[in-house]
Parts: sequence; structure tokens; C-alpha cells
Amino acid sequence: MKAYIFDYGGTLDTRGNHWGRVIWHAYERAAIPVSWEQYREAYVYAERTLGRNPIVTPTWTFKKLLDVKLRLQMEYLFTKGYWTADKKLFTTTQLSLLDDLYTQVREVTAESRQVLEQINMPMVLVSNFYGNINVVLQEFRMDHLFLNVIESAVVGIRKPDARIFALGLEALQMEPEEVTVVGDSISKDIVPARSLGCHTVWFKGESWDDKVEDKTIPDRIITQLQQLL
Repeated sequence: MKAYIFDYGGTLDTRGNHWGRVIWHAYERAAIPVSWEQYREAYVYAERTLGRNPIVTPTWTFKKLLDVKLRLQMEYLFTKGYWTADKKLFTTTQLSLLDDLYTQVREVTAESRQVLEQINMPMVLVSNFYGNINVVLQEFRMDHLFLNVIESAVVGIRKPDARIFALGLEALQMEPEEVTVVGDSISKDIVPARSLGCHTVWFKGESWDDKVEDKTIPDRIITQLQQLL
């Protein structure tokens, strides 16, 4: 093996945990009185809104993105009548969630950065993101780590389409068998990378649903990024 391709969201910023779960746990800490099912509706609504509409600009920081995601979720919960709160409580809770989650993501990305800085191999990032991943990498001081960044919103290809990983291989100028792909999703990262002939490492964390994954698909399973070392 001569190089790595890394996923970003859910891999380098959450210790392998799905962002939907990460935000839900912040809801729990804030004691927001909604059910898991109601929250799931709001999370999916916010993601689809951001995915379908040209809302995010390339200059947005992650903090700005997270702020808008939380506002969309909470406005959905309020509109549906799942959560009733006056304007002051709504605003205070949103700001509290933002502070909680942003503090957490800064800690996690700092951990990831320290690990990646010890990897003495070329690395490329391949991510389904909103068009602002380069600003996000600068925000968390990770922009120096990667030879190239392949972002779905820029190249017009989204995982699990294996062509986005082929672009990563092209950026590395290496054959698939020389490269290991690390990601948190079996379906979006591991399966398409494996279909190209890459080695695969599944960063196993808390998933979005309770689906039992086939643990024989990835070549290796880790639960901490440090295990790559």
C-alpha cells in the first residue's frame, strides 16, 4: 500500500459516528422534548433542503453550515407542532446546541489531524459535501494534509458512485491495489472502493439506523482512527 483516500464527514469529524446520531445526542443533552422519530423527520428535511437548493456557498465555514442545519431542523419541529417553545427559548436552545456541537467537532478534528500528520503517505480526500469543504478544512487546520480534494458538489458525482473514488485514484496517479480507502459507510465508501480494487478500512461508529452490516466486506475494521498507525 502506497497511499490513502479518506472520507471526511462521519469519518474525520465524528469518530466514525453518523452526523444524525451526533446531533441527536446533543438534542438529548439539551433535553429537547421530541421523539427520535420526530427528530429523524427534521434531520432528513434539513439535509434534503440543503442538498436540493443552492443555499450553501463555497465561503461558508462549518460553523455557519451547522448553524443553518440546526435552524432548519428546529423550525421544522416547531412548524409540525412537535416542539412548542417561545422565540427566546427557541433561539437560546439553538445557540446552545451550536456551541455544544461545534466544540465537539473541533476536538474530534484536532484528534484526526494529529493522526493524519503521522501518516507518511500521500493522501486524498473524497467527500460528499456541499461545495465548501476547502474552507472547512482550513477552519480545522486540515487543508495541508491532502494532495487533492474531490468534493461531490464540485465534480458532480456523489457516493456511492465509484467514479468519485476513481477521481481520487487519478489524483494520486496510482493503481487501486496501491490505495486504501477509509470511511464510515459500508454502502457509500467501502463497497464502491472495493469494486475498483482498492483496499478498504471501515471506521465503525454509531450508525444512522439499526441495520446489521456485513463485516466481511471491508478488509479491516477500526473503532479509533489511531488504529491506522
